[in-house]
This record gives sequence, C-alpha cells and structure tokens, in this order.
Amino acid sequence: MSEQISPARPRSERSAPSGGASKKTLGVLEAALLNDRFTDIVAETGLPKSTVHRILATLVDEGFVAGDAEQGFRAGPRFMTLAGRAISNLDISQIAQPVVDRLVASVDCTVHVGVVSGDQMVYVIRTDSSKPYRMRSRVGLAIPMHSTGMGKVALASWTDDEVAALAARTGLPSYTNTTITDLDRLRESLDGIRSRGYALDLGENEVGTVCVSAAIRDHTGRVTHGLSVSSIALEHPGSSIESLAPAAVAAADEISRLLGAP
Repeated sequence: MSEQISPARPRSERSAPSGGASKKTLGVLEAALLNDRFTDIVAETGLPKSTVHRILATLVDEGFVAGDAEQGFRAGPRFMTLAGRAISNLDISQIAQPVVDRLVASVDCTVHVGVVSGDQMVYVIRTDSSKPYRMRSRVGLAIPMHSTGMGKVALASWTDDEVAALAARTGLPSYTNTTITDLDRLRESLDGIRSRGYALDLGENEVGTVCVSAAIRDHTGRVTHGLSVSSIALEHPGSSIESLAPAAVAAADEISRLLGAP
C-alpha cells in the first residue's frame, strides 16, 4: 500500500511547525529534494516512517514539496518560486569578494574573478596584492578565452564541437609568441586542464604576466566564471605560479559552493 499525502489546503488554514520540529523538517525537505522515493527519504533522514510521513504531509500541504509516495516526490511550487527568486538575486561580486580577500591575504598576489560572456571572459572582480606593481586588468575588461587562464578553465568544460566553433569564430589570434593558435594544441591543453583541475597562463595573453586559474560553477554545475591568481614572471619565473594552484582551486570551489553548485 502506498503512503498517501494529502493535497495542499489554503494558506490561511495552515499552521506553523513548532520550533522543536524545525531540524527534522529541514532534514526531510532536503532528503525529499534529493530523493523521489519515500523509502529513500526515510533512509537518508534516519527518522521513523511515521515521522517522515507526517513531515512530508506538512511540506506538501505548504507547497514546499509536491507528489506522493506512489508517484514520487519533487520540489513543490512554493519552493521553486523561492529558489528562483534567490537565484535571480545572486550577486557573485558580493558573494565572492570575502573569499577573494582571504585568498589575496594568503598568497599576496592579484586575484581576479571573471564571467563567461559569449566568446570572452569579462573581469567582475580585481583585488590587488600588497606588491608595488599593478596588473593592467580592470573590472569590465573583456579578455580572450584561448589565451587566458580563466578562459581556458571555462573552455575545458565545453564540448569538442563547442571549442571548434569558437576557434572558427575567433581564429585563435596570437597575443604573444606563446599564445596557442592551433585548434589541436588547444584541445591538448584543455585535456591537461581537465586532468589537473586548473589552468596556467605563462605569458600567453600578455608578456611578463603569469597566472593560475580555477573554474567556478553555478547551481547547475555549469562553469560560468573563473578565478585567477596573477603575478609577474619576474616574481614567479617559469611555471612556479603553479605552486598556488591548490589555493586557487580551493577558493574557486568555495565560491562555487556559495553559488549552490552540487
């Protein structure tokens, strides 16, 4: 016999849950959003069936969950409305800035965050180190995908066909004598980025400037932004900037989690 969950009643007739039930209610809500089967929800929460049934009935009644044990559970209309509003109000600059500030204090290098915008990346955050030199970058500046660290970590999430289409549109122009201008070499570079989990720019976009970059993912898991730790080659010669890759990846992952990435 399937568990039956009663249909929603008018909001005016609903009563608020007691404070003591809040933690259990949140646990059941999370489990119901991650699992559609009643038995899996019970297993994940570790609560008695009767308790889960009662809480699910309330969540369905309030519109946070929809469905039943026979057809399966899913996010309800009230939850989707609230989630949509929350996502639409996300400001990555506000969310990421504290993480960026901590990273700058830790590595004492300039840190950028950029957003994918068509065939380019656009800087949305730049926070400088304590060093006397300054990067030529600025918030709002658009930079190429194929010759920059942030651009390449974004490209590493694209399909081969999407990368080929970008190469056809842009022509992969050269900016320095180390810029990747060949599609096969770009694909090889992106394979390495996927394997390592970060990208390097060793003077490919600007002579004398180096960076290590990591991907930032949104609530769907899609790479929408990139983070880079930038310096000058005189201070980080060769590929020595790569030593800061763990810090860059950790910061990018933290921002991704704050954006709701799975």
